[in-house]
Amino acid sequence: MQPEFNTTTLLVTHYNRSASLERLLKAFADQDIIFVDIVVSDDGSKPEHLERLKSMQNTYPFRLITTPFNKGLGNNINKGQDAVNTPYTLYVQEDFDPFPGYKKHLQDALSIADERGDIDMIRFYAYFKYPYLKPYRYGFSEMIFKLWYPGYRKFHCYSDHPHLRRSTFFDKFGRYAEGIKGDRTEFLMAVSFLKNKGKAMFYEDFKGLFDQINSNDEPSTMKRSDLRQSPNVVIAFVRSIYRNIKYYYEYNNAKKIN
Repeated sequence: MQPEFNTTTLLVTHYNRSASLERLLKAFADQDIIFVDIVVSDDGSKPEHLERLKSMQNTYPFRLITTPFNKGLGNNINKGQDAVNTPYTLYVQEDFDPFPGYKKHLQDALSIADERGDIDMIRFYAYFKYPYLKPYRYGFSEMIFKLWYPGYRKFHCYSDHPHLRRSTFFDKFGRYAEGIKGDRTEFLMAVSFLKNKGKAMFYEDFKGLFDQINSNDEPSTMKRSDLRQSPNVVIAFVRSIYRNIKYYYEYNNAKKIN
């Protein structure tokens, strides 16, 4: 079957969750979503998972980019993105699955990206709705960032949840920070995205296109402190104040890419 998405590479980051990866690739195949290329960037998984990945290549043809030991999220995304040769990259972590019907939304996103050369990325999933949106079409809205808008959530234009982006992403925003925790890596890219005038679209039904699946057999590999996730009202209030101060400070002190 000829690839319908011949301008797009599927980039999947993987670490010790080969069953999750197989489920993800099957979900795309079941919808006849055929990419011109698939890159799986592995972050030093255990031998049994690497063997399973190599076996999976007989069913799902993908290029496997490996590393001899775990180097963290930043390195894993960087080396995966370096291997992409198409104008667009669909970035998905291995624990996400597209819901049935996703194909049409990907086509819509690509048509917007082709039309709007100023749009750097189009987001398909989020934990919360971005607070400042300008409706565009097909259920997508443009994310509007103004430093004087209230609240810290305005800083979350970028996310490493499933999204479509231009493969020249590094040219404008730099590479992902390496050798630090994954949350910090993502945060620094979010700051760079805003500092370098990034523009993004956001699918308003943000839980309607992908499902994040963390099974008992393959739980999340991202560990967060209880304080960061506590629903306690007092802790949540203090956390909000802290994030407002922190985000403004980090944004104002970040350097633009020359």
